[in-house]
Amino acid sequence: MALELSELGAFLVLANHLHFGQAAAALHVSQPALTKQMQRLETKVAGPLLVRGYRRVTLTPAGEILRDRAQSLLREAEIAEQMTRLAVSGKAGLLRIGFGIASLAAGLPGILTRFRQHFPEVQVTMRDMSTPDQIEALERGDIDVGFVRLPVERTELVTVPVLEETLVAAVPRGMSYRKGLFGLRNEPFVVISRSDSASFFDHLVQTCRAAGFSPRIVQEVNELFTVLNLVRAGIGVSLVPRSASLMRVPDVRLLDTKLPEAKWRIGVAWRKVDQSDPLVRNFVSIARRPGKTTPIL
Repeated sequence: MALELSELGAFLVLANHLHFGQAAAALHVSQPALTKQMQRLETKVAGPLLVRGYRRVTLTPAGEILRDRAQSLLREAEIAEQMTRLAVSGKAGLLRIGFGIASLAAGLPGILTRFRQHFPEVQVTMRDMSTPDQIEALERGDIDVGFVRLPVERTELVTVPVLEETLVAAVPRGMSYRKGLFGLRNEPFVVISRSDSASFFDHLVQTCRAAGFSPRIVQEVNELFTVLNLVRAGIGVSLVPRSASLMRVPDVRLLDTKLPEAKWRIGVAWRKVDQSDPLVRNFVSIARRPGKTTPIL
C-alpha cells in the first residue's frame, strides 16, 4: 500500500515533538486518532517506526530514514502543487517561440525581457525560423507562438500586429547617397542568405525593384552583424532593418530609402485552438504592450 501525504505529514509532526500528546495538539486531532494513524503507517511499511516510552517517543532506524525522506517528499509535493497552480493560470510551463531575423532586430528582445519579468517561472525556448517555416510549425503544434511577417492568410491561425520595421540603406562612410536608393543600382550588394530568411531576402529585392533596379548580389551571409561589417569593409552595400543601428557598427551609415515598400509589419501568431491557453494568452498580452526596444548587442 502506498503511503499517503497526510500520514507522512502527521509522522513528521510526531517525529519533531517526540510526544503523542503534543503532536496531536499541534495537528488538532485526538491522541487516539494519531495513534491509529501511526499504527496504519507501520502496517504499511511492515515494521516499527517508533519506540513508545512512558513520556516520550523515539524513532527506530527505519523511522529516522522515513523522517528524512518524508521531508523531501512533502517539499516536492508542495512545489508540485505550487507549479501546477501557476501553470493553470499561465504563470509556469514551457512556451515555444518561433522568430525571424527582422523580429529579433525590431524589438523581440524587449518583449521577451518584459515577459520574463512578469512570468519568471515560465521556461522559454526559441527557434530561429522563416515566416513560412513558422506557419507550418504552428499548424503542426511544434511551436506555440511565432513572430511572422504580415499578412498571414491562414484561417486556423490568429495574428496581431506588434512590431513595425523598415529597410534602410547601409553604405560605407564617405559613399554618396544623393540620389537615394536608386543611386546604389550599380553597387554590389551584401545580403542575408535566402536560405536563412526567404521573406527578408525577397523584401530586399522587392524594395530595390520599387526603386527601379534589381540588386547585384555578390555575397550572402547568415548574420546581420556580418552584413554590416562587410559594408564597413567596402565589399558592398545593403538594405538592413532600421533597428540595426543598435549594433553600432562604426563607419557604416544607415539611410532612409523614403519608399513605402521598405516598410513591413510583424505580428505575433498562434493557433485558434490555443486561444484559451493561459500561457499563450499571457504572452500575447505582454507582446501587445508598447515598450522600449532592447539592444541586441
